[in-house]
Amino acid sequence: MLALVASAPALGQSAVPGDPETARIRTEFEYGKYADVLQRATARIARGNLSESEVMELHKYAGLSAYYLRKMPEAESHLWALLQLDPDYTFDPFVVPPPAIDYLESLRKQRSRQLDAIREQRRLGADRLRAETQELARARAEAELQRRRIEELSQQLSDAPIPSRSMVLNFVPFGVGQFQQRRTKAGVLFAVSESALAATSIAAYLFYDSLIRDQPVTVDDRLTPDRTFTFTVRGIPPEHHQQANVLRILKYSSAGAFFLVYAIGVGDAIIHHRDHPAPISAPTHSAVSSGESPPDASVRRSHPTVVESPRAYVAPIDGGLSAGITLRF
Repeated sequence: MLALVASAPALGQSAVPGDPETARIRTEFEYGKYADVLQRATARIARGNLSESEVMELHKYAGLSAYYLRKMPEAESHLWALLQLDPDYTFDPFVVPPPAIDYLESLRKQRSRQLDAIREQRRLGADRLRAETQELARARAEAELQRRRIEELSQQLSDAPIPSRSMVLNFVPFGVGQFQQRRTKAGVLFAVSESALAATSIAAYLFYDSLIRDQPVTVDDRLTPDRTFTFTVRGIPPEHHQQANVLRILKYSSAGAFFLVYAIGVGDAIIHHRDHPAPISAPTHSAVSSGESPPDASVRRSHPTVVESPRAYVAPIDGGLSAGITLRF
């Protein structure tokens, strides 16, 4: 039993790491080697790489050693450094004699204003640290709440009924069927192509209609012996016949191309039609927090498909207009 009790302090001391030279200085101070303690403690503080408690302990040993040796400037320097680290530091009256305690208290009174400023700085630092700790706790709580929301959304997405797709929408022009299937690029391609063809056909029709004129025709007395006869003919003047032919061809060709592209779009939508789309898997919390991409994202990025939007053009030519559409893959 005695062996166990005696070994307990030794185990406790070995479990706490510390500066070995500080421990030797402490031993020398206990044996009254004040000159060596003052010299070694001052040198050890100058080398640094100590914890705050070890620095305070060395300043205490150096200050008391200098006080016992009546080296008052050095004693004041070390004890003032000790008070700067802890303005409310006090000596143990069972270990330190009353004159040394009184000297520390007088030093504290002489520099009370500076110590009050240090206390205020410490208080502000503690308040700032407390605020940062509270902010960190709030951020962690918000992150946890966000994680739970993502899990709830994932569960809702997995449990939600998958909407069915309408076959009728596949027959609507302008890529509606492709947009329903979430094939955005194909939907944009058909929508722009059909819009450009429809606009070209309408524009050609309007230009053609603008060429029609009302022309008066007078029949002389060879056909009506007693008098002349005038009547109105509605049509395209002879000088615009070539331009009218170009517009007529453009009008019907663009309309035919529109219905051809429309038929291709309907066929494409029917081929890719599925009554129920594949369910969307919600991102996991680990993927959201780490910012990782899905496994196949790199594959999709390594083989990009570039489809430029179709471009319609209308240009004047000799005796009419020229129109068309350009596509580049």
